[in-house]
Amino acid sequence: MPGNDRYAILFEPVQIGPVTAKNRFYQVPHCNGLGHLRPRAEAAMRGMKAAGGWAVVSTQETEIHPSSDLSPYPEQRIWDASDIPALRRMTEAVHEHGALAAIQLVHNGHHARNHLSRAPILGVRDMIGVASYPRQARAMDKADIRAFRGWHRAAALRAREAGFDIVYAYAAHNMTILQHFLSARMNDRTDEYGGSLENRARLLREVLEETREAVGDTCAVALRFAVDEMMGADGMQAHEEGRAVVEMLAGLPDLWDVNVSGWENDSVTSRFEPQDGYQIPYIEFVKQVTTRPVVATGRLNSPDLMVSLVRRGIVDFIGAARPSIADPFLPEKIRTGRIDEIRECIGCNVCVSCDSLTVPIRCTQNPTMGEEWRRGWHPERIAPADEPRAVLVIGGGPAGLECAMQLARRGYEVTLAEAESELGGRALKESRLHGLAAWRRVVDHRLFDLRQRANVRLFTDSRLTAADVAETGIADVFLATGAAWRRDGRGRSAMTPLDLDPALPVFTPDDVLDGRLPAPGPVMIFDDELGYLGGVLAEHLAVAGQRVIFVTSAAMVSPYTELTLEQSRVQRALIEAGVEIVTGHRLVSTSGQGALLHCVHSGRERHMACGAVLMVTERLRDVTLHEELQTMAGRFRTLTLIGDAAAPGLIADAVWDGHRAAREFDAGDGGGSFFRRELVLGEG
Repeated sequence: MPGNDRYAILFEPVQIGPVTAKNRFYQVPHCNGLGHLRPRAEAAMRGMKAAGGWAVVSTQETEIHPSSDLSPYPEQRIWDASDIPALRRMTEAVHEHGALAAIQLVHNGHHARNHLSRAPILGVRDMIGVASYPRQARAMDKADIRAFRGWHRAAALRAREAGFDIVYAYAAHNMTILQHFLSARMNDRTDEYGGSLENRARLLREVLEETREAVGDTCAVALRFAVDEMMGADGMQAHEEGRAVVEMLAGLPDLWDVNVSGWENDSVTSRFEPQDGYQIPYIEFVKQVTTRPVVATGRLNSPDLMVSLVRRGIVDFIGAARPSIADPFLPEKIRTGRIDEIRECIGCNVCVSCDSLTVPIRCTQNPTMGEEWRRGWHPERIAPADEPRAVLVIGGGPAGLECAMQLARRGYEVTLAEAESELGGRALKESRLHGLAAWRRVVDHRLFDLRQRANVRLFTDSRLTAADVAETGIADVFLATGAAWRRDGRGRSAMTPLDLDPALPVFTPDDVLDGRLPAPGPVMIFDDELGYLGGVLAEHLAVAGQRVIFVTSAAMVSPYTELTLEQSRVQRALIEAGVEIVTGHRLVSTSGQGALLHCVHSGRERHMACGAVLMVTERLRDVTLHEELQTMAGRFRTLTLIGDAAAPGLIADAVWDGHRAAREFDAGDGGGSFFRRELVLGEG
């Protein structure tokens, strides 16, 4: 290992039952929108992590039977032998780089949808399912329990045949039948599978014993277990029943993968849990009561924290889902002393949103995530320029920074000009809002890289005119000039500008981001965009002492944040901050005294007094310079709009678009083609 041995402990091999992990970096199971629908993309993404140094690389939850059908969500499947070839693609891709492949077997109980299979939904008791669909789960009788045990055992055998080294039993995230049986609040059975904790743990014990018997001494058996449901006395708690379960089953699995439930707690955003390693207080007892190796997560980005956790005897493995997405090569960068190059996870949960949307995974920090197979993108490699020459990037926001960094990596002479006094654009400004400090990492990672390169020149306070651009003599220009929030109220609910009285001040998010705040007095935020920013601004102003009225055309606050597992936290935070919330209303007009609202369902009018309105509706692309440059025929070889200037979206969209533009420039990587598809019939 180059340099000192400060991190050498992280690269020690660790025995897991009959198999050995080459180091302590463990990519725990995580969903990704690929799964059984996109097995080539799944294999390439997991294989990239193995190439990056992760010693164990896991699938996401893998359905063992049609009665645990999660359609339309494309998780993994091992229903029968026909699923083995697709799964073998993943194990071979992982083994190619000397890593172990793990599979997380699951039956989801009443959490399953069964929309595709139409099988009866099975549960620990008769209960309503979790989907917004009027079907109930039926209580599993003894025959159902025997069948489930058989399905799990058969799936373990198929997993071994597919080449997996570690086979999971899964009792976490409030999503699995094994956890449902453990739960006193769900399990009201009066047979030997209900009542006492020992009885409630009976099914889990049987599954662990039968899985071990099935895979013999060829595969390790892992248990993913939520030690705390984060519900206080209403659920399992880490230092009470959680600890008792670990003590009861301590030696049965070869590895304990421990976390907290539900998924919204295990993968909480940095907005609501800013501390990396936030799960440690809940799981630190586990190694005290088992001799088996332990893996845990909690958005672990810092190598020093990783070393501390191992040395203190809290974990044997550094578990990661989101940090492994943000930087698949995190272990290799630590091993080779390139810690400053790590793309740290910002905890935004854009990755999670893709599973919710049933589309391929993506990441704000790592624009290559999910593109490994379909576009052939590598997170650490990019095709060199055939003919290195000067390029100009105008705009130093997330799209401009990413584009400039990748063009520089390809060998072009890059000049980046930013109109404002700081580089970072909206990513930098939004990171100053309440709860979003971790988003600064988007800027810091790219600026660090750019400032190390001799072929990069960075200029701030440089608002270029068309004449200025022409005077540079640079023929290839990328315009990341961004977008500005509309002040006239046009947006989702209004196709034309609203009737706004000049006597009532109107603000936009840009005003707040630039430090221009409404005067004391009630400020009404009208959120018609329905993303995350309206809720962030409401909390930011309320925490600063403003009285805030939050009006939205949606039925809830910030509906986009359902996809990132934080909507309930967002709405609760606003309530606790004293924000008055008015849902299901659109802004129609203003007067000097306040605003006129209409109910989106009935059209009924409602007048509300306020001292100012903050519009969060729609953005206008800044394309003036681009249009002026287009009139200079023959002066430029390339004029490319990127990021919000091309199409306003998330910061993740802007970063991705800047990356794509740099790769496709001069057909360097991708050739301007779209992407390969995985077709049901024929080759993708």
